[in-house]
Amino acid sequence: MFIKITEQPSLYDNLEKKSVLEILTEINQEDQKVALAVQKTIPEIEKLVEGIVQRMRKGGRLFYIGAGTSGRLGVLDASEIPPTYGMPNTYVIGLIAGGDTALRNPVEAAEDDLDKAWEELMEYKINHNDTVVGIAASGTTPYVIGALRKAREKGILTGAISCNPDSPVAAEAEIKIEPIVGPEYVTGSTRMKSGTAQKLVLNMITTSTMIKLGRVKGNRMVNMQLTNQKLVDRGTRMIIDELGLSYEQAKNLLLLHGSVKKAIETYRHQQI
Repeated sequence: MFIKITEQPSLYDNLEKKSVLEILTEINQEDQKVALAVQKTIPEIEKLVEGIVQRMRKGGRLFYIGAGTSGRLGVLDASEIPPTYGMPNTYVIGLIAGGDTALRNPVEAAEDDLDKAWEELMEYKINHNDTVVGIAASGTTPYVIGALRKAREKGILTGAISCNPDSPVAAEAEIKIEPIVGPEYVTGSTRMKSGTAQKLVLNMITTSTMIKLGRVKGNRMVNMQLTNQKLVDRGTRMIIDELGLSYEQAKNLLLLHGSVKKAIETYRHQQI
């Protein structure tokens, strides 16, 4: 029987009577459970990442589908891939019930439409090289369920991230990632531990995928976009470490070629 652990009463009560220190300490105690819950799901995350990498090497894309906090986390993770790894924004795409409006404001009943997410995926001409990952803390969101069901019927790789065991969302996915973090500090407030668990899993999925696709050298973001002075400085120092140039030489090389990777490769080629 499906039980919504995420909706069960908090292990703490009379919160309004506690001091700020007590509240913060108890929230922190609960947060410490999250990484351990995620650790238990690593085998499933590994299987999903292997599938994503295999498909992206053929030109496939990764789609995140979610509503509310879960949807926002998917959009956030997707939006950070281009600046961090220099990938076009067409490779990792976050879709949220209610569209961009829902990033800042709730859109009434948007998550209850079973067909909407699949319709949105069809606008992207989704195909068998793509991967669809549904994100739903409760595991019951119709917007996510509908997309996973249709994608799986079409032979597209599907994954589900939920914080309740054996959820309806997980039942629709080929790979089920279920970090069970327990009841929230404020009963039902899944933006807390559940949201943190989802963010950790998303970090793991895209970071490991980008590393395996060659977007990292050593431990550095050699393909990052140079969108501000901090990143230009970071990239310059990477080139200094790699090539032993002066700061000015390294910076000029970086700005000329637009990425650390291209700058280093071109410089070394010219030295041959």
